[in-house]
Amino acid sequence: MKKTALLIGLLFLSLTDAIAQTFRGLDKSPMDMAYYPDDYAHDRKFAPAKIGTDKAMVRVTYSRPAKNGRELFGKLAPYGKVWRVGANEAPEIRFYQDVTIGNKKIPAGTYALLAIPNETEWTIIISSDLDQWGAYSYNQALDVARVTVPVQKSDTALENFSIQFAKKDPKTATMYMGWDTTVVAVPMSF
Repeated sequence: MKKTALLIGLLFLSLTDAIAQTFRGLDKSPMDMAYYPDDYAHDRKFAPAKIGTDKAMVRVTYSRPAKNGRELFGKLAPYGKVWRVGANEAPEIRFYQDVTIGNKKIPAGTYALLAIPNETEWTIIISSDLDQWGAYSYNQALDVARVTVPVQKSDTALENFSIQFAKKDPKTATMYMGWDTTVVAVPMSF
């Protein structure tokens, strides 16, 4: 009987150890999505009358790092270097139809969203190189478009990096990216 109890105990411990190795801890940079029209997926399910006949035009999937008292632009995201616009994997931006950013026409599809931050302007990069961790393997030859936008300063600091869309009119929208007191606005037309 003692041998049976010992075997059952060892089996339980080995199963517990195997299960514990399957799960990782929570990521400090949770994933988020931004849609244009804003909150499209939520409204499609919970408030369909609010979206009416609108269809999703853009979706960005990204990780939201927190400031946590750190110096961000110029240090954590160095000036003049390609940054993944968030944390972890490079964000993906999906255009459901052709879009123009700046004077660059971009075909419908899914791309990586990167940037080169500087003090007064950012270069926004749309790249065909998907599934990359950060921007460590960035290859400029895979750029689909590059657009320069000015940096704006906000009076209110954002603790977590955020992306949100705002409608200008039926054919144009602006993608806002902000963190701490830095905000950039990326105009798009459809």
